[in-house]
Amino acid sequence: MNLRLALASSLAAAALLGQDAPKPVWSKLEWRSIGPYRGGRVTAVAGATSQPDTYYFGATGGGVWKTTDGGVNWLPVSDGQFGTGSVGAIGVSESDPNTIYVGMGESPIRGNVSHGDGVYKSLDAGKTWKRSGLEDTRHIGRVRVHPKNPDIAYVAALGHIFGPNEQRGIFRTTDGGKTWQRVLHRNNDTGAIDLAMDPNNPRVLYAGFWQVKRTPYSLESGGPGSGIFKTLDGGDTWTEITRNPGLPKGLIGKMGIAVSPVNSERVYAIVEAEDGGVFRSDDGGANWTRVNQNRNLRQRAWYYTRIYADPQRLNTIYVLNVGFWRSDDGGRTFTTVPTPHGDNHDLWIAANNSNRMIQGNDGGANVSVNAGRTWTEQDQPTAQFYRVSVDDDFPYNVYGAQQDNTTVRTASRTAGFGIGPSDWWPVGGCESGWIAPWPKDSNVVYAGCYSGYISRYDHRTRQNRNITVWPDNPMGYGAEGMKYRFQWNFPILFSPHDPNLLYTASNILFKTTSEGQSWEAISPDLTRNDKAKLGPSGGPITKDNT
Repeated sequence: MNLRLALASSLAAAALLGQDAPKPVWSKLEWRSIGPYRGGRVTAVAGATSQPDTYYFGATGGGVWKTTDGGVNWLPVSDGQFGTGSVGAIGVSESDPNTIYVGMGESPIRGNVSHGDGVYKSLDAGKTWKRSGLEDTRHIGRVRVHPKNPDIAYVAALGHIFGPNEQRGIFRTTDGGKTWQRVLHRNNDTGAIDLAMDPNNPRVLYAGFWQVKRTPYSLESGGPGSGIFKTLDGGDTWTEITRNPGLPKGLIGKMGIAVSPVNSERVYAIVEAEDGGVFRSDDGGANWTRVNQNRNLRQRAWYYTRIYADPQRLNTIYVLNVGFWRSDDGGRTFTTVPTPHGDNHDLWIAANNSNRMIQGNDGGANVSVNAGRTWTEQDQPTAQFYRVSVDDDFPYNVYGAQQDNTTVRTASRTAGFGIGPSDWWPVGGCESGWIAPWPKDSNVVYAGCYSGYISRYDHRTRQNRNITVWPDNPMGYGAEGMKYRFQWNFPILFSPHDPNLLYTASNILFKTTSEGQSWEAISPDLTRNDKAKLGPSGGPITKDNT
């Protein structure tokens, strides 16, 4: 305490004397990558049609990355220039590929979603960036750039997720992002999630609106604000086509839209609704036919619901979900295309060569030059870690749980030339868990996972043992059906006073002194236990308790 007071006094004295405060001792430290070298969630991708080896992706938390060798090597191009890190959409000008618009804030709105701070623009292919407005849109689902005029661009803004706000809907700029005009707005609870531009006539656009709200205890997807709109004059006027013949009659949730470059009258939509699915129109949206209702194409609608038309093949379309789905008969049947990782979020296909594409998923970004038969590696250093911990070894080891991947232990330094794949390994648990290495022996690690799962891993024997507090798998339950309500990433901690005392917590605090062979409840219910907030999540259309 005396040292802190002395430091505070010296800083105050320096300020009074007009002197610069001393820099902290850690100001000279520099960051270095210690692995693992594997990608993290990517929700926005784009390419340059006239530059076959140039692609971009937007990471959640990692900014914009660029490759000029077809995905072999990637470089971050937005570090130090963006105010936030999660990218929702990227638009590259077809007529001037040096002009790029980036919309911030991821649109697959997980419970731990990361918001953005508007639009950024580059005029030199990503070397430098300037903020271009719409700072309060929070989450941007699409950016579309006019194919012949890079000063004209459109933004589909979803808006705030946890409450209403004004700055949401479809925005247009005609002066390169200096000013924006909101050309379509529903209400302060509904935002725009998708925007499709007719490449043969850029004055024709289709917009998808999504009424959605998150609370700390629920996801509410769908409402009267959701719908599909069309403009014939570049956004000056819009016509709602949500209830045109053939489209769902009931409540509408999230949707994705695509226009075929082969035939502008061919429009595709994937719609979240009780009678939803994949829909096709052959007259510019006037009439529709449901061509597929497969639940595999529309499960967890809030996290996926994207559809793309092949630029050279009229009947070829792609739908993104857990799997990467392709149809060659106009949506009637689909087959999966293998990708390096699941949970697929975005796709860009070169207009002049539909075999060339870049695709983004929860494992990173990957490029294909043969329509998905093979892909580049996902070795971008963009992994998302929920949190990190360290052990007491020397040199110490670092532990983390990567989103949609495994837990990992990695060395902080080695006696060799660097830190490589042989220096890290999984330690039980799963993507969301806290990790607690045993203070007495770091080979023994306790790790968590969603649904209250806890494991004890011994690296010497490679044994991974389930030591969950309550032996039940509540996946899919609403909170009201759980005996103990464990959060997605619940805490697991050793006592700093007793290396044999391990704590974990749901709505009740537990302890064990037997390495998890038995647990003792040591608290009452520490929550409000408000029954009104303990029901299933994900309604009113698609239930989702993940």
